[in-house]
Amino acid sequence: MEEANKIAQHLLKKRLVACVNIIDPVHSHYLWPPKKGRIEEAQEAVLLCHTLESKYKDIEKEVLKIHSYTNPALYAIPVSHVSKKYHDWIVGELR
Repeated sequence: MEEANKIAQHLLKKRLVACVNIIDPVHSHYLWPPKKGRIEEAQEAVLLCHTLESKYKDIEKEVLKIHSYTNPALYAIPVSHVSKKYHDWIVGELR
């Protein structure tokens, strides 16, 4: 949770996101290291960042600078609908 909070605060201070939801713990099962086929398990956190598509590259750059993983899962999920008032709030908070 400490790393998740650090990343959330960093992105908020840089105004790349308007809000971050942290879901912790998440129990992850994954293949690691690459091409070795070993199944690993870990307790992790998921951060849902409320932002705009145009901020993705900047967010990715910042997270990669401070995340402890060499290959953190970073991806954007398209949102098909959002209320105008909420969207306007997000736009107003970002730089």
